[in-house]
Amino acid sequence: MSTAPLSPQPTLFEISQPSQRVGELFPAIWNALELLSSPQVERRHQAMDQIFELDAHCISPMVAYMVTTRIEDQDIDMRLRAVQAVGQVLRACNGNGGAPSEIRQAVTPYLSQMRRRKIYGLLQILEAHPSAETDVAAVLNVCSFAGSTLALIFLDRKLSLEIRRQAINFTGIVGFLDAVSALERLADRLESRMNGQRSMPFAPPSDKDEKSLLPTVQATLRMLKTP
Repeated sequence: MSTAPLSPQPTLFEISQPSQRVGELFPAIWNALELLSSPQVERRHQAMDQIFELDAHCISPMVAYMVTTRIEDQDIDMRLRAVQAVGQVLRACNGNGGAPSEIRQAVTPYLSQMRRRKIYGLLQILEAHPSAETDVAAVLNVCSFAGSTLALIFLDRKLSLEIRRQAINFTGIVGFLDAVSALERLADRLESRMNGQRSMPFAPPSDKDEKSLLPTVQATLRMLKTP
């Protein structure tokens, strides 16, 4: 009886690495992987220290994959470091061309399937660490569902204005054209509210009112519609 082939699992080291270097790095990288799965956040940060020092996420598919899973870490600083490492894999490892294909193939399936909770977690990083914008954009660019998910986030009035603003910004930065109709609906609604307020000057605007999103929405629409 035939059976379906199993999906390939990430290998510990990228096969083109010299065997001597693989042997030298194996104990340190294995130790880092064990620490990365620790329930103690201090140990997970220690693991990331070792991984960055060894550049292990750029030479080991398994390390790259394990680091990618930390994008959903409860600790926002750990999430930041994971995004920085994944950003390097996608953009900067081994020069400007990104990591070898074996490394990228280890992380892109995970990234491409991200949904609302993980994408929301990425946007939270930007509130505390605006400098992570380039790495977050690189991660979102790989996600097949990012455009529609960002639209759900920036249309959700229950969320904070800052998170919604970040969702609008990244829709333009990455270039998610599938979110244009949602942006247009939001722009129409906000403009209608502003026009209504002008006819009732006794209702002062609030700094926390979602109408403050309108300039960002308009700028993003211009960006997306520019040939």
